[in-house]
Amino acid sequence: MNVVVFDLETTGLSPERDGIVEIGALRVVDGQVHEHLKYETLVRPTNAAGERLMIPWHAQRVHGISNEMVRSAPAIEEVLPEFLEFVGDAAVVAHNVGFDGGFMRAQARRLGMAWAPAAEHCTVQLSRRAFPKERAHNLTVLAERLGLNFAPGGRHRSFGDVQVTAQAYVRLLEMLGTAESPQKVSGRR
Repeated sequence: MNVVVFDLETTGLSPERDGIVEIGALRVVDGQVHEHLKYETLVRPTNAAGERLMIPWHAQRVHGISNEMVRSAPAIEEVLPEFLEFVGDAAVVAHNVGFDGGFMRAQARRLGMAWAPAAEHCTVQLSRRAFPKERAHNLTVLAERLGLNFAPGGRHRSFGDVQVTAQAYVRLLEMLGTAESPQKVSGRR
């Protein structure tokens, strides 16, 4: 169970039109969450042409990241190579990995790079396996079910969400038992 858990905050929902404003990640090594092995940065969002994107009010309302906060942050061109190096050849985990992985693939493609982790695991899918009779599987609900707490101000910020997602990942795998390997419940890209 050696993976990189990551989370993105963005300007919107479209990997093709919107930009990343924050990346948070940490490592789970041998089933233990290692918060000192982390990657965390704000990102100045840009479009495919490299032009600055403004963060819409509705996105700011969700994650609390303002245009002022990212004004002097590094652009994705600087951040992505560092983040890809941090991930290395590890598998990745995200809550709704299709969303976060989609943004990473789109940004990498724009920059002539590749987002190609060993595998992508999804805690939403794990939650659906662990709690098949439940309808809601968002991170807030999952945290409540598992008795996990967000750091103050941590919900909808990349590192705060990553801390809970990593703990949830470990607990969900324990709940599902060794018969359920991550590959069985998440699939590859």
